[in-house]
This record gives sequence, structure tokens and C-alpha cells, in this order.
Amino acid sequence: MKTNNEIKEIAVQVIRKEKKAVEKLEKYINNDFSEAVKTIFSTKGRVIITGIGKSANIGMKIVSTLNSTGTPAIFMHAADAIHGDLGIIQTDDVIICISKSGNTPEIKALIPLIKNTSNPLIAIVGNTDSFLATQADLVLNTTVDEEADPNNLAPTTSTTAQLVMGDALAVALLQCRKFTAQDFAKYHPGGALGKQLYLRVEDLYKQNDKPMVSPNTGVRDIILEMTSKRLGCAVVVQDDRVEGIITDGDLRRMMKANDSFAHLQAKDIMTVNPKTISEGEYATKALTMMRASSITQLIVVDHQNHYLGVVHLHDILREGIL
Repeated sequence: MKTNNEIKEIAVQVIRKEKKAVEKLEKYINNDFSEAVKTIFSTKGRVIITGIGKSANIGMKIVSTLNSTGTPAIFMHAADAIHGDLGIIQTDDVIICISKSGNTPEIKALIPLIKNTSNPLIAIVGNTDSFLATQADLVLNTTVDEEADPNNLAPTTSTTAQLVMGDALAVALLQCRKFTAQDFAKYHPGGALGKQLYLRVEDLYKQNDKPMVSPNTGVRDIILEMTSKRLGCAVVVQDDRVEGIITDGDLRRMMKANDSFAHLQAKDIMTVNPKTISEGEYATKALTMMRASSITQLIVVDHQNHYLGVVHLHDILREGIL
């Protein structure tokens, strides 16, 4: 068994080899890459990605990335394609074939069939002299000097290069489409990521009670209101407009500063000019405001400062937004 230091050195060497392979890709970004982006961008069809072995796994990941960033894509396994799955290909589709060698039997059998369809063929290939490269309309070069394993056999640096080239293609297309965060949210409605992009304050505060007192409300009633509404605050409202807020911290400071407080009213202990937010703002903005001010609630108001409710930090955390 190798020592800890030897194991760490192996990992460092792998990372260095893969870093070198990725850096080398910069030299391979040429007019074929630009034309590939333009071809995909202008097509009325989909991107059909095919490959075999580890290249197929990378192809499926690239398909996922394209679909999530506005470019319709589908994966077609090279082995299945020559046994009936060629029917996936439609007239306006663009084909991307991924292969390190570009000379595997499956690829050699598949490429002539694809060429018969007259669909544009883009190769992501690690051998520019290969059968695939010579048959493709456009070639994205992912040649690597060596794999990361000591036998130079296991697909490691080569698949990393394929993946990075696919990401470059997807991001270039994304920017050509002027794909926005709002567009991204349409394709990612589930989970914390999607919620960051579409969840608004109005989706949260309406589920809460509405703690409210007048400027002349006494301390006892203020405490009862805060306790019953369970949001750690009471909003001081006059003529439906926000005058201030009283939090648990305000009550503690009041008790520390006064031996007797039965005579005090909301206007005597409230914090004036409290932090407010519009119901139309994103929940992520509310979270940012709370963190910046070290508070746990924001008063929700309309454009005329009318009091609508309270959004609490727990409402946001409950949705998985951190």
C-alpha cells in the first residue's frame, strides 16, 4: 500500500495532466468552432449527440447542458444508431459525434449512414487524421498528449477535454441566444437553484400572520401581539402606513433601560425607518438585505408604503435558499 504522501502526489499529477490538457484546448478554438456555434444556432432542429464508451457518457452530459441552456438536444448511442435508432434524426437536426480515436468500428459504420442524411456533422475528436475527422463538416479538436493513468490507457484527460469543449460550445450558444437568468429558471423550476431564480417575496409573506400595533399601543398588548403572531416583531402602523417596528431586541433594550415600562407605548420604543421590501422582489434579495443588516425579518410594503405583511428569514430558509 502506498503512503499518504505518495497517494497525494498521484492525485496532484493527475490534476496537472488534466489541467495541461484543458489549457491546450485554447489553441484548438478556431473557425470550425465558430462555424459549429453558428450552425447549431441557426438550425430549426435539434442537436443529436452520439458516441460510444466513455465518450458516450460525456455526450449525455453535454446533451443535459445544452437542454438546460436553451439548445434542444438528444443523445443517440452509436451502437444503437446502427440498429434502428437512426430514425431519431430529423431533417433539420445537427449531428455531433464524439470520439477520442475517431476510428472505432462503430463510428466507421455509423458515419456513412449519417452522411447519407445530409445533416451537418460536427466532430469532437482527439485525432484529426481519423476517419471521423476527415468525414465531418466541422472538427472540434480535443487532442491530448497523454491520459492521466500511468499506462496511458484509461480515458481521463481525453474525456475531460471533450467535456470542456462541450461546455465551451454550450456557453457560446447561451450567449448568442442572450439566455437570461429568467430563461434559466424556466428550465430549472425545481430545487433551490430554481427557487433562487423565480421565488418572490409575495410567495412567502402571505402565509404568515400580520403582526400590527398602533403608535399608542401599550407594552402589554405589544407583547401579546408579538407572541400570538410568532414572527418576533410587531409593525407599528398608522393609517395603513408603516411608522416603525418593534422586535424582541427592542423589548429587551426597553426593559434594560426602564425600571417601569407600563406607561410606555409603541411609539416610545419602536425603531423608526425600518427595513422594507416590495412584494415583487426576489426572495434572494430579501435574504441579502437581512444578512447585510443582521436582521431576521423585513416588512413588506407596496409602492405607497402601505403595510402588507412580514417576511421572515425562516420563510426563505424553509425553501432551501441559502
